[in-house]
Amino acid sequence: MNRNVMNRNVKKSVGIAAIVAALAAGSFSLIARAEEAPREIPAPALDEPAGQRGAETVVLAGGCFWGVQGVFEHVKGVTRAVSGYAGGEAATAHYEITGRGDTGHAESVQVTFNPAEISLGHILQIYFSVAHDPTQLNRQGPDRGSQYRSAIFPASDEQAKIARAYIAQLNQARIYQAAIVTKIEPDRIFYPAESYHQDFLARNPTYPYIRINDLPKIAALKQLYPGVYRDDPVLVGDAMR
Repeated sequence: MNRNVMNRNVKKSVGIAAIVAALAAGSFSLIARAEEAPREIPAPALDEPAGQRGAETVVLAGGCFWGVQGVFEHVKGVTRAVSGYAGGEAATAHYEITGRGDTGHAESVQVTFNPAEISLGHILQIYFSVAHDPTQLNRQGPDRGSQYRSAIFPASDEQAKIARAYIAQLNQARIYQAAIVTKIEPDRIFYPAESYHQDFLARNPTYPYIRINDLPKIAALKQLYPGVYRDDPVLVGDAMR
């Protein structure tokens, strides 16, 4: 394991001893759901027109990028999901620097998808219901800090409009016990993360953090959205390694 990846575990508020104990007790999925409970939510009332052609991208932040990337790599219509950083400058778009929490960056995932197969609205539906808990401010699961905030970095005014309308719709329907805190942050550049972070969930399914916090999200995706779930994830692959 890369030393930097192992160092990440030092930053987690859940200790290895507690993780191992939870695994031994077979309760890892319960821990994950207590922090980030997946739930079925209505589709957005406002969405892109159906049948559009050409690839589209949107950048989503929702806690540790390992899990967010892992979820969208299992979604049909997604052609690429890259972990990275958004919200700050190029000079600070590095894992160790971003981890300080003062760079403006959020751990993010650039999701490229085919709108003829899956709409932006459906991408956001998965994002809000499975990939993370949008009511947690500057935290997600065991991770704390603004680098783990819930944020959408839209690629266009239309994307921003759809995202804002969906947040308002979910808040008005009181889907969650608390208000959604997801920020819409336009005009931000996405910077791909280091190669050892790419496809981390797919390459390390037995890693304790992944088993506790992220594998339940994959299970929830399959359960809640079987029509778009794919068993074989679409991976970034060797291009960035």
